[in-house]
Amino acid sequence: MTTPAAPGRRRILARWRLVSPTGARVVSLRQLPKRERARLLAPSAFTTLNMMSGLSSVLLAFRGSFTMAASLIAVSIVLDIADGFVARLVGATSPFGLQLDSLADLISFGLAPAVLIHTWALDEWPVLAWLAAFFWLACSAFRLARFNVTIDPLADKRYFVGLPSPGAAAVVMATILALDSPFFGPGTGPWRAWFPLLVSVVPALLMVMTVRFRSFRALLSPRTTTTRLATATMALAVGAGLVLTPGLTALVVAYGYVLTAPLGVLTAPVRQRLFGTDAVAPPRTRIPSVFLPLDEDPGVEEVDEVVVADPAAESVES
Repeated sequence: MTTPAAPGRRRILARWRLVSPTGARVVSLRQLPKRERARLLAPSAFTTLNMMSGLSSVLLAFRGSFTMAASLIAVSIVLDIADGFVARLVGATSPFGLQLDSLADLISFGLAPAVLIHTWALDEWPVLAWLAAFFWLACSAFRLARFNVTIDPLADKRYFVGLPSPGAAAVVMATILALDSPFFGPGTGPWRAWFPLLVSVVPALLMVMTVRFRSFRALLSPRTTTTRLATATMALAVGAGLVLTPGLTALVVAYGYVLTAPLGVLTAPVRQRLFGTDAVAPPRTRIPSVFLPLDEDPGVEEVDEVVVADPAAESVES
C-alpha cells in the first residue's frame, strides 16, 4: 500500500509501508533505535550465515571437494545452534525467525546432504543417486514443515519428535569426514554402495518418524552451575577431538546421538526405577493431524489451550 510521504527528509521507498493481513500497522526496522535493531537482527544474521554455508557446501560438492563440503555442513550446525541461543538470549524470537530458520535448514540440512550423498557415493548410478537425494530432501522438508505446524500443548521440551534435521545431516557429514572411500565390504554394481544408501535412507526415515530424541536444551542453555560445568567439559572434549581426530570425533558424536533414541527406549524401565519418572520421557498424547483441519480429524481429542511452537527450538534441534 502507499501513503503520502511524511514532510521533511525523504528516503528511497519512504512512501511505502508494510501492512499485515489483519490491517495492523507494521513497524519498520528503520524506525527503531540502532541498539534495538541490532538486537532483533542478531539471530537472523546467524541464520543467514547458516544458509550461506549450506549453499557453499552444495557448490563444493558439485566440484568434488567432499571434505570441505562436509565441513561446511558442520559449520551450519554450529550456526543453527547459535541462532537459537542468541534469539533466546536477547529475547528476539519471532514467527519470522521461525520461518527463516526453517528455510535455511532446508538448504543446509536438506539440500546440502542430499547433493553430497549424490556426488560422493552414488554418481555412478544416476537414477539411484536421484532417488536417494530426493528421498532425503523430501523427508527433511516434511520434518521441518511438521515442526512448524504441530500443536502439542503437552509436549516435553526435553525431546524432539523425530530426528532433528541437523542431527541427520551430521551423520552424512561425519561419515564423509571419517571414510576415505564410500565403498567397502562385499557387493558389486549398485550393491557396492550399500553403506552410503544406509547412511542416506536411515537418518531420512528417522526424521519423519515419531521416535523421540533428547534435545539436550539444558546443556545448550545452562542455567545452573552443574549444567554449565557439563557444557564446558563437553565443549572442550569435542573441540579437542575435532582438532586431533576430526573424523572419528564427528562419527562418535553423530552416530552416538542417533543411538540415544533406541538406547533410551531400552533403558527406560531401569532409569525409571533408579531415578524416577523424570528420567524417562512422559507418555505421548495424540496431536492434531498436520494434514487435516481440526474439525475434520475426529480421532483427535480437543485441547483447551494452543501453544505456539518455540521459534528457537528447531535451532537446537530443525
